Amino acid sequence: MGSKKTVAFHTLGCKLNFSETSTLSRMLENEGFEKTAFENIADVYVINTCSVTDNADKECRQLVRRIQRKSPESLVVITGCYAQLKPEEIASIPGVDMVLGAAEKFNIAHHLKELTKGDAAKICSCDIEEVSGFHSSFSIHDRTRTFLKVQDGCDYNCSFCTIPMARGKSRSDLIEGVVANVKKLAANGVKEIVLTGVNLGDFGKGQNDANSTSPHNREENFHELAMALDQLEGVERYRISSIEPNLLTNAIIELVANSNTFMPHFHIPLQSGSNRVLGLMRRRYRRELYAERVKLIKTLMPHAAIGVDVIVGFPGETEEDFQETFNFLHELDVTYLHVFTYSERDNTHALTLGPVVPIPVRHERNKKLRNLSYMKSQYFNQQHAGQTRKVLFEENDKNGMMEGYTDNYIKVVAPYKQEWVNQIVDWKL
Repeated sequence: MGSKKTVAFHTLGCKLNFSETSTLSRMLENEGFEKTAFENIADVYVINTCSVTDNADKECRQLVRRIQRKSPESLVVITGCYAQLKPEEIASIPGVDMVLGAAEKFNIAHHLKELTKGDAAKICSCDIEEVSGFHSSFSIHDRTRTFLKVQDGCDYNCSFCTIPMARGKSRSDLIEGVVANVKKLAANGVKEIVLTGVNLGDFGKGQNDANSTSPHNREENFHELAMALDQLEGVERYRISSIEPNLLTNAIIELVANSNTFMPHFHIPLQSGSNRVLGLMRRRYRRELYAERVKLIKTLMPHAAIGVDVIVGFPGETEEDFQETFNFLHELDVTYLHVFTYSERDNTHALTLGPVVPIPVRHERNKKLRNLSYMKSQYFNQQHAGQTRKVLFEENDKNGMMEGYTDNYIKVVAPYKQEWVNQIVDWKL
């Protein structure tokens, strides 16, 4: 009996990808593969890609080149969003053996059995319109918090975004499916679950009813899912990873405010504080609605953390538009910003818009908002100084120190104590 084949994984992009990589890893381990670190020599390398920015494409190519230098005989498999959008482009990268699109990602074990080094790169992809099944996935043992995918795909058509083309129509698990996964995770000692999806607030659409005897889909929604999870025993913390402002209902905000398990922490994409630019982006709300959501959260939970996604340098964004975004965010009671510099993506409506914002101007705007974000988070932390809050400590030992997060997402660094790993500790800030 030969020794086990080794497999190494690398994830680019979002928490959803992270949860899927973890699931692919468990699938291959169940098929007899042995997981090893990406830095090591492995028989098979799997790169789970992202397509949100240019950088993710470049990074994918660099990783393949690195593997080629280090271990030219190894098999290289590329999956994820970039693989679905540009399979031929990836297949032409020297060293790539297989490209798995959205529908074939979870059949990786089957495809690996039929793969040999040296053949032309094999593309297993399909028209994204045909992708309809939902595969639940979650990360476990990779880090203390677990990312649980409950929804996939998106029916929105924001003018800058390739995600609907890469992940297909919005579809989700059934509440009973999510509850079953949560019970499994709780039995494994998981203390915190981050609910993830491409468009999480859209939960309940296109449900995977394969195991159900009912003749038609039940209509479920995210609020009902949250209520069901809030009543379960065993998991102490849930976080909502990211939710569109138009789908974040008052009922969801009120549930979080009254819950012992849902953390007072929201991440709400804004993308622009200018209504004109929001229109160009084909977003489904105006800034006034966004401000209303923030106000309600802060009225019910003054201690809540609110993260914001924002894009700078979108085609047609004038200096006035940017200033409007800056002022809006400056006055808004939010905690931190994730700032993205707009990058052109093929086959998106944004490419037809103009005028194009010069790259140096995009970077300058990014820097201004990142500085604002730093000031916001410092201010938020100072407001809570002296309070005692509950911190879940992670297991990584970083030079004798460990990190954890409070319920409202303030990062805490403390001297490493083994007995604190995956424990919720009362901590004075």
